[in-house]
Amino acid sequence: MPFIMSVDSFVALIGLTIATAITPGPNNAMVAASGAHFGYRRTLPHILGISLGFGFMIFCVGIFLGEIFQQSKLLREILRWAGVGLLIYVAWRTATAHQIGSQDTGRQPFTFLQAAAIQWLNPKGWAMSIAVTSQFIIIEFPAHSAVIIGLVFSLVGVCTASSWTVLGQAIGRLLQTPLRLIWFNRIMGFLILSCVVFLFQE
Repeated sequence: MPFIMSVDSFVALIGLTIATAITPGPNNAMVAASGAHFGYRRTLPHILGISLGFGFMIFCVGIFLGEIFQQSKLLREILRWAGVGLLIYVAWRTATAHQIGSQDTGRQPFTFLQAAAIQWLNPKGWAMSIAVTSQFIIIEFPAHSAVIIGLVFSLVGVCTASSWTVLGQAIGRLLQTPLRLIWFNRIMGFLILSCVVFLFQE
């Protein structure tokens, strides 16, 4: 595959990717909570699901799905409300967890496929994909440039999500008392729930 993106554009793409991937949001809050409860190794499928799932979505949007999403108000509303329901469920699941690691027998970390599927239910993720591809897709090489954009978001996403997971894991070591753990879970659940507001911002 020829490298058909200019150096300036590539640097701008990396900068944008880091800025959007490192900031707090539902994905980062979820992997931080998972890191606190299950550690990095058991959260790794969740990290890869987020990163590769979103990268693949960007590729698909860059090739053909972006126009469909922009033209279909019904699809946007379905994704919006599905995303709301999912975030409420994840927030509740996080806020009501009471133990660390394997002792919390009723709960398991997200699988790769679960984490990847979540990306497709996030209308903000669709909007970001459309915005990014509209700026960086090269008309003469749409498939090649879509692959580059998707790979950049996937690789940067693994790094940033890993950082949040390690942070959560470090916090988890301080949460061995039940009261600390309960309040940590409630705070993380609230942060995830607060992201519902952003689903209704145009």
